[in-house]
Amino acid sequence: MSGYTSSRPSSDANVEAPSPPPPQQALAGPTPPPNGGLTAWMQAFLLLIMGVFAGPIYDRGYLRLLLISGAFLVVFGHMMLSLCHAYWEIILAQGVVIGVGTGLLFVPCVAINAQYFSTRLGLAVGIATAGSSLGGVIYPIVLYRLINEIGFAWAVRIEGFLALATLLIPLALLKLRVKPPKVRAIIDWSAFVDVQFMSFVLSGLIAYMGIFVFFFYVAYYSQDQHFLGTAMSFYVVPIFNAASCFGRSLPNALADKTGSFNLLAPGTFLAGVFMLCFMAVSSGAGIIVLAIFTGFISGVMIGMPPLCFVAMTPDKSKLGTRIGMGYAIMGFGILAGGPGGGGILGDKPPLDWTGIWTFGGVSACVAGLGFWGVRVIKFGWKVNKKA
Repeated sequence: MSGYTSSRPSSDANVEAPSPPPPQQALAGPTPPPNGGLTAWMQAFLLLIMGVFAGPIYDRGYLRLLLISGAFLVVFGHMMLSLCHAYWEIILAQGVVIGVGTGLLFVPCVAINAQYFSTRLGLAVGIATAGSSLGGVIYPIVLYRLINEIGFAWAVRIEGFLALATLLIPLALLKLRVKPPKVRAIIDWSAFVDVQFMSFVLSGLIAYMGIFVFFFYVAYYSQDQHFLGTAMSFYVVPIFNAASCFGRSLPNALADKTGSFNLLAPGTFLAGVFMLCFMAVSSGAGIIVLAIFTGFISGVMIGMPPLCFVAMTPDKSKLGTRIGMGYAIMGFGILAGGPGGGGILGDKPPLDWTGIWTFGGVSACVAGLGFWGVRVIKFGWKVNKKA
């Protein structure tokens, strides 16, 4: 369900408005995200921060409660969004309600794979996380194509019905194979003194700070610099998500043989290099090619962390709690990447695109070095060792 979150930067121009946009404005193309894309980064932040609550609830065996509550909030948020006329209403419906709903779904849908797979866990997690990228392709295109045909309200409602239809599948099929042996504390305090775990989480925070800069601003960059037309600029984020779909699944399948850290560290560093390359782009073709490369390689930043959390959690009965705590801390990187990137970019021409790509690219490169440091601490310097 994080696929809905993946679609938000692409459709912020359509949704973040004081009132539903009239037909002649609906296809105006990407615009600078108001308040740094407030509803988009709030929704993405809540997706991760809710892991603090969802993780312990999952570890206590209440998987169905999380699935039902999350599914209800996601669908309810869509229906309320279709009725919004004021900006604060949009923040509540899209940013808060849908954000909390997706947050309740995220941790259990990631953590439950460890109960069903062992030798092919990487492939399983990769397929699961690739689904959210697929949603990031479908949702913005659905909204973009329907908003002029049937209006803002019904376009959003159709997205809600689409979400309901897809969420019925995990509601029907997902169940815990192993019941928790005993009730655990809501917070695993031992994690805060685990140097490897905290170093990994802080590196993830920096990584998300970098990649979400790209995620929130690449569509507007292509239009502001007149590299692409308004319609094609809109499709940059779906193209990025389509490439990320393969970037989350194929490397994860390889991780079953190489180890997750051996792919996460260089992949994150390379994503930072690609973001720095955006400063040299001079054409629409360059934007699209770099969006594809960045989307593919950044997929490891989404698909690999769950595997790393599994490797760094000896007591698997605490896995949900540790994943939730880790992602909650990493979520603060979104708060720095979204609004921070908007502050660097500015609101008066000429916009500081060099500054924003430097901020995002250097952050991802530093995070890649941090992930490699954790890999060395845990597994040693030997390069050909599975880690």
